[in-house]
Amino acid sequence: MEYIKRDLEAKIMSLVEDYSCILITGPRQVGKTTVLKNLMTDSREYVTLDDLEERKLAQKDPALFLQIHKMPVFIDEVQYAPELFSYIKIEIDKGAPASSFWLTGSQAFKLMELAQESLAGRVAILHMSSLSQHELYGSGENIPFRLDLTELKARGSRGTKCTMKEMYERIWQGSLPGYRSGKFRDREVFYSSYVQTYIDRDVSDIISGVDKLLFQDFIRAAACRVGQILNVHSIAGDVGVSDDTAKRWLQVLEKSDVIFYLRPYSNNLLKRTLKTPKLYFFDTGLVAYLTRYSSPEVLEAGAMNGAILENYVVAEIQKTYQNSAIDCLQWYYRDKDTVEIDMIIEQDGALHPIEVKKSINPENKIISSFSVLDKGHVPRGKGAVVCMRPELSALNADNYIVPIWMI
Repeated sequence: MEYIKRDLEAKIMSLVEDYSCILITGPRQVGKTTVLKNLMTDSREYVTLDDLEERKLAQKDPALFLQIHKMPVFIDEVQYAPELFSYIKIEIDKGAPASSFWLTGSQAFKLMELAQESLAGRVAILHMSSLSQHELYGSGENIPFRLDLTELKARGSRGTKCTMKEMYERIWQGSLPGYRSGKFRDREVFYSSYVQTYIDRDVSDIISGVDKLLFQDFIRAAACRVGQILNVHSIAGDVGVSDDTAKRWLQVLEKSDVIFYLRPYSNNLLKRTLKTPKLYFFDTGLVAYLTRYSSPEVLEAGAMNGAILENYVVAEIQKTYQNSAIDCLQWYYRDKDTVEIDMIIEQDGALHPIEVKKSINPENKIISSFSVLDKGHVPRGKGAVVCMRPELSALNADNYIVPIWMI
């Protein structure tokens, strides 16, 4: 199995010098444990709360648990024993040195809430996603995606060009380290096991007595709607559950980082905008598996080829920020006149509109919707069409054509 160097490593090693405790959150099987094990020295003890005896001790007697497992310690799957957070706080307040506690967990929302309640100002929280395009195919330093011409030119030297066929192969293969590193070679078995493990361990922990087969159908129904404005009633109808149940189950998928949303952009001057978010999955390989696309070629020719391409682009842009531990305001726009912009990045006091297209030679009319942002009070900055064109280009001085491989 090949270890794939993660862009977040540099940020982790920087923060462990300043904080007594760091917490890495993210979806199941994205490499949180692997990256920290790769960075830790022999002086640090590793303990996982997947071990039921260790979990029981951490829950029942957290003080004794921390006496047995001395600092510096790496506690994996810490979400199973939230009782530990108060005792870690005590150790930090008593003067625990930098890098004393390394924690990981796969229920990001719950963990961040617990950490912020118990360890406010004492913990550095980082989010790790699945492998980025840069980690799989690029080189050099990861830099957050910005519509700056100088930075875009520099990105070209750090990526790997690809054809349309190769891009859909990237999308179809997905970005989970277990499969992409070569540890597991059978893609169907890998994703099948991933879904079953997720439902058995994460979903069942959150929803007592959940119908596991029904929940799997629910994930598949959601996957069929990536890149679309969320329609809870439609998803619920496909599976045969109530709208309220569908809302709760979507919250579970979001809290466990299986899905994420782009929220709609609006302000007081743009009164006709829709208020419903757009739905995306963190891993396009999981989408392709759930929607039963048997090969990259079938996916490229299929009805979802545009939606899944958009999902890939939105997720990859987000990863460039997450892997630098930088927040980025990201939106989409659609109004009641059906004027739509796939993605908007708000940065440095300006709105940067982005359209995602499968085409190689996008036409000027594609960016006609960008002007709607001029009605707002935040100025419009540079825009872009992110597409399959092989080289960086431009439609005009204010709107670039950016190859997807360059993200």
